[in-house]
Amino acid sequence: MWKGVFPAVTTKFTEDDKLDVAELERCFALQIDAGCDGLIVCGSLGEAMALEPDEKLALLTIAKECAGDKPVLMTVCESSTRRAAAAAEAAARAGANGLMVLPGVPYKSAPNETVAHLKTVTRSAGLPVMIYNNPVAYGVDVTLEMFEELAAEPLVVAMKESTDDIRRVTDVINRFGDRFDLFTGVDNLALESLMMGATGWVAGLVVAFPKETVAIYKLAEAGRYGEALEIYRWFRPLLDLDVSTNLVQNIKRAEVHAIGSNDRCRAPRMALSGAELERVDRVIKSALAKRPELPTL
Repeated sequence: MWKGVFPAVTTKFTEDDKLDVAELERCFALQIDAGCDGLIVCGSLGEAMALEPDEKLALLTIAKECAGDKPVLMTVCESSTRRAAAAAEAAARAGANGLMVLPGVPYKSAPNETVAHLKTVTRSAGLPVMIYNNPVAYGVDVTLEMFEELAAEPLVVAMKESTDDIRRVTDVINRFGDRFDLFTGVDNLALESLMMGATGWVAGLVVAFPKETVAIYKLAEAGRYGEALEIYRWFRPLLDLDVSTNLVQNIKRAEVHAIGSNDRCRAPRMALSGAELERVDRVIKSALAKRPELPTL
């Protein structure tokens, strides 16, 4: 149902901390124009926990207008099942094409609690769902045994695999075949995951480097692994910026240099400064100075 590159987009703010509609439209359009296959709003990179419910729906509307006929997924990440179900229902009414659903956070739920939460949210909206599994960040692993239960839910169509264990991709395919659309969710394990059989990439650095991200995906899809690897090795220092507690600030800084955007965040997050700003800028500028020429796709 879903495949390809789905950017987990950043949220752009004005200087007075409102949604920057014009900049959001510009940045979303860059992703679609580069050949991305969908958009995911209000994820971790989108600063979801700092957004108000009405802002999330506004972001969904903007993304839908930019994406044309490509799917836009709303991330559902709430601390209670009741709030998550309400958020899912609101997203459905606002026109979301699907949901990316997390276990309830920050509570580290038991397996039966996690499955019950995911089933309830899925059924509440009546939309196709991608389960976001990131035990490294959120402390809950949606295991293969739990996915056995979720496989009985027809609306659970995809998983975002972010366990940081490349073996999980093969484990999923061996156990479930093509039952789930399998997305990699760790930027600096993306090519490895695609080579192991993942069919999608929920990407972060794509917001600053959409053409390179799409090129890696399409080359891997075509079996042109040598060409994909050449770009990926260049990209790797940038992709490492995604695997950090400062991923939002890091990636927004990449947007400053690569697409002329801004790095404003919503408090308590603050834009990078001092030695860390200098370090991240060196990584980005070094990559830009050696930016590869992309092959014909």
